[in-house]
Amino acid sequence: MKIRITYLGRRYQHAEVLPEQLNLADGATIADAVDEVNALLHDTTLPGSCLVTVSGEHVGSVDRFTDRALREGEELVLIAPVAGG
Repeated sequence: MKIRITYLGRRYQHAEVLPEQLNLADGATIADAVDEVNALLHDTTLPGSCLVTVSGEHVGSVDRFTDRALREGEELVLIAPVAGG
């Protein structure tokens, strides 16, 4: 199954190593997708405060989200925290 992935916010350079789509097994969950993204980042991981949305629905942060099965074509959006003023 393929899902789209978008990474926004601080550490935007991570987006350069992430593909536009993830190929996951049928029945894969949000946790599986987050694990796959972390594996692709090699020397780092997503910050725990990074927000997670799936197809426009906010499901929590990397440290704490409501897990569920993903469907073909859904979009996983990861929004890293941004600070400043």
